[in-house]
Amino acid sequence: MTEARQWLLASVLLLSFAFDRPAAAEKKYDPGASDGEIKIGQTMPYSGPLSAASVIAKVELAYFRRLNENGGVNGRRINLISLDDAYSPPKTVEQTRRLVEQEQVLALMGSFGSATNAAVQKYLTARRVPQLFLLAGSSRWNDPAHFPWTMALVPPTRNEGKAHAGYVLRTKPTARVAILYQDDDYGRDYMQGVEERFGPEAAQRIVATATYLPTDPTVDSQIITLQASGADTLFLAATPKFTAQALRKAFDLGWHPLRFITLVSTSVAGVLEPAGLERATGVMSGATFKSVSDPQWRGDPEYRDWLAFMRDYYPEGDVADQLAVNGYGYAALFAEVLRRCGDDLTRAHVMEVATHLDGVHVPMLLPGISLNTSPSDFNPLKQIRLQRFDGRMWQLLEGLIEQ
Repeated sequence: MTEARQWLLASVLLLSFAFDRPAAAEKKYDPGASDGEIKIGQTMPYSGPLSAASVIAKVELAYFRRLNENGGVNGRRINLISLDDAYSPPKTVEQTRRLVEQEQVLALMGSFGSATNAAVQKYLTARRVPQLFLLAGSSRWNDPAHFPWTMALVPPTRNEGKAHAGYVLRTKPTARVAILYQDDDYGRDYMQGVEERFGPEAAQRIVATATYLPTDPTVDSQIITLQASGADTLFLAATPKFTAQALRKAFDLGWHPLRFITLVSTSVAGVLEPAGLERATGVMSGATFKSVSDPQWRGDPEYRDWLAFMRDYYPEGDVADQLAVNGYGYAALFAEVLRRCGDDLTRAHVMEVATHLDGVHVPMLLPGISLNTSPSDFNPLKQIRLQRFDGRMWQLLEGLIEQ
């Protein structure tokens, strides 16, 4: 082969190789993404009746600050713009429009609340903006056929209701159940789960129900009414402030039913201490993350890493607050999704990655629990563990409950 022919063949091969690889080298950006930054947004109740939940956002902001100091994600800085909506749907609409139209975020992540997220779901769907990993328990968020841009993260409260009712069926077959629930999708989904699990016996087992609104000052009158029903089991589908009130009022009335609370209200520092630890003793709930009150995790590498993170990046935070653990895991999950997006930072690709999670682990998840999604199933957390509070800490009970 002549030198000229060798040179020509080499040139052809090089050109062929180059044309075979353009997709791998090509960078794709939608608003909010660039070579140096990924801009994301969320709304949180920094003020208002559910302001205790803002701990989650504060931890997430600290997590991304640490991540940025260590090179960001694929060399890009993560800029989380977290705005206060005071858990008011009209304010959520205003702040979400600001995030999309003025700040031009790539996606929203981890916004809090059922009613608040519902107020902007159609707007974000029309704009084709990912509304990811919402902190809202309604099963309405798992509806890819109608809302392919929306996905929650926390287990649906319907599944929590099923788990609580299932435990009662196994251990207290003659229970008389009273239920306090928030009068929105979050609470009504819980009720539906309880009724589904009780089945034909639901009407016989549920002897009283009461509702409240997030704007109510207290739930004292509801607890008095539920006590009068003669119930020996109390289900509380309530957010932290109202869970603490309900536990305190029931105890002070001399009413000591078997009590269940939802995942959002399991913080020892944020809920059980305000209620009074002696008043909360014996309370049951579900769990997906390792409890900061459980000493079995003290030597766990993930726990030690989280504790060091809190000391260095959120020193004003309370290491006894379970919400600080949750926020840490939530931020790690979104960072992992962005990492998997690589250089294709379009909104469609963010959703593609988020809807193909397969056995994903994030720090502080309980052993055996992982995150799994598909294009037809937007519910990432399908497993929970039951736990009981012994007056000092949460103690895990039985094995995983699959939903």
